[in-house]
Amino acid sequence: MQEVTAYTWVPDFAQGFVKDLRVRWALEEAGRPYTERLIDHKQKLQAEHLARQPFAQVPVFRDDEAELFESGAIVLRIAETSKALMPESVAARARVVSWAFAALNSVEPFVANVTGTQLFHSNEPWAVGYLDTARASLNQRLARLSGWLSGRTYLEAERFTAADLLMASVLRELERDGTLARFPDLETYCQRCVSRPAFGRAMDAQMRVFAANEPERIT
Repeated sequence: MQEVTAYTWVPDFAQGFVKDLRVRWALEEAGRPYTERLIDHKQKLQAEHLARQPFAQVPVFRDDEAELFESGAIVLRIAETSKALMPESVAARARVVSWAFAALNSVEPFVANVTGTQLFHSNEPWAVGYLDTARASLNQRLARLSGWLSGRTYLEAERFTAADLLMASVLRELERDGTLARFPDLETYCQRCVSRPAFGRAMDAQMRVFAANEPERIT
């Protein structure tokens, strides 16, 4: 049995975006049941959790053979033995791994520079100028990704893989402020990915936890 560690509750702006969603999605695509280990924001700072996740975050994932953290690593762990998430040929698998790292290293930091500033620092005097620069850099990355996807349905092998799961998870952050709408092909690609039934089941599972723990709002 697989176990996913996730939060009992997060503020509204984070609901539907906490990264255990990526793990839940991968498990749903792979058709694997899982259990939840739920922690609050005090428990994430306790020694028991820090021994499992040194940066006081979620998710943490455990199966019969291993325990690991970092959503990208967990998704690839699940994909290793899932035909639904990983092609069979060695060459195609290598490309999927490359694109998985690209989503997390070549795209996500540029997305986070923009979204993080908007969410947490929008009133700072430096924010406007910084956002102009951050958006320009992000747009360059999105343009290159758009160029790769031109004429393609998915990133690799014309089928959905773990790489698409991670890339769509990153891109959907940009739906908040309309950035993704300026790249219609990327918006279509992202919607194609998140329209999958497995994503819907994963989202429902995360949101059920938050709804059940709504009285635990942090002040």
